[in-house]
Amino acid sequence: MIRFDAVSKQFPDGTKAVDELTLEAPTGKITVLVGPSGCGKTTSLRMINRMITPTDGRIWIDDQDTAEMDEAQLRRGIGYVIQHAGLFPHRTIVANIATVPMLLGWGRRKAESRALELLERVGLPASYAKRYPAQLSGGQQQRVGVARALAADPPIMLMDEPFSAVDPIVREQLQDEFLRLQGDLGKTIVFVTHDIEEAIKLGDQIAVLRGSGNLAQLSDPAQLLAHPVDDFVADFVGKDRGYRALSFQQSPQFPLSRESSVPLGATPEQAAAAARDGWVLVLDADRRPLGWIEPDRITAPVRSEMLARGGTVATAGGPLRNALDAALSSPSRRGVIVDDQGALLGTVRAYEVLAEIEERARPELDEADLERAGLRPVEETPE
Repeated sequence: MIRFDAVSKQFPDGTKAVDELTLEAPTGKITVLVGPSGCGKTTSLRMINRMITPTDGRIWIDDQDTAEMDEAQLRRGIGYVIQHAGLFPHRTIVANIATVPMLLGWGRRKAESRALELLERVGLPASYAKRYPAQLSGGQQQRVGVARALAADPPIMLMDEPFSAVDPIVREQLQDEFLRLQGDLGKTIVFVTHDIEEAIKLGDQIAVLRGSGNLAQLSDPAQLLAHPVDDFVADFVGKDRGYRALSFQQSPQFPLSRESSVPLGATPEQAAAAARDGWVLVLDADRRPLGWIEPDRITAPVRSEMLARGGTVATAGGPLRNALDAALSSPSRRGVIVDDQGALLGTVRAYEVLAEIEERARPELDEADLERAGLRPVEETPE
């Protein structure tokens, strides 16, 4: 557990970056600090490992005041990941990952064995071990940065916008990998981001900081979206927070339409015969959706490059938001629903998803409510 107790930071020029911050980051959970530029997110993070010294207040790790701990010992017990990975350019990947274990006195063989183990854990092949950072992509370097932070198995990790310097597709992959790792390892993590979508996806709890350097709201993502504490939080979270909140509602078993489909290599005639409303879904050999095609536009057997891939795919029983997005983004306006192995189950229309959302939003009224509203049902009288 990490606890901020009325912590403030004022710099020599008079700038107050953090103003009496009080919050608790629970053990084994991800606490995300989010807010506008200059609100003190990174300053707060760096005060945990004493890279910045608080002006007032105390920071506790479990029952220890960090101000009374040896700085080197404190930092070696905390993993630290920054935006551009911060790898040593002149050292190999395996040597980068083994840095902290070597500082802690591990033997070279043990440290490098741990580094190779972590390479695999973050999704990189062992053949990358002898490469240098410049030989890796930005996303791969970020994976190495995470592996290095995990090398000595620290109970705490600090992450300062670690995925913001990569493209959106790689960023989503890194977020998913990070959540998988956290599911396995259960670290206590404080994560800084300026992206509210990333905060909602990753955080067990979210701390929204104001530009003045103080705490505006601390809550779990669903509560934050449903009940922003004031206009500042509501504006920061965004006007589409109701749509985002659907991420925390599980989809029911929709009555799915059995979608007509064809495999790759199907003839134009086969595709035309299977089409509905001008579209047909193309599947691979394991019945996994590959994309949509308009049969009246093809004159040759169906190939991968012919497919429209704009529609997303939702997993049965997953978030309502995913099901609605699948329907809205599909070129056929039919959302593709798959099982846990990615095989097609059927399709759903947006109005069917919206009907479920409306049903959940309708309040349940008891007889007293109905009577007050003048809607109490008339009792049947016997003939």
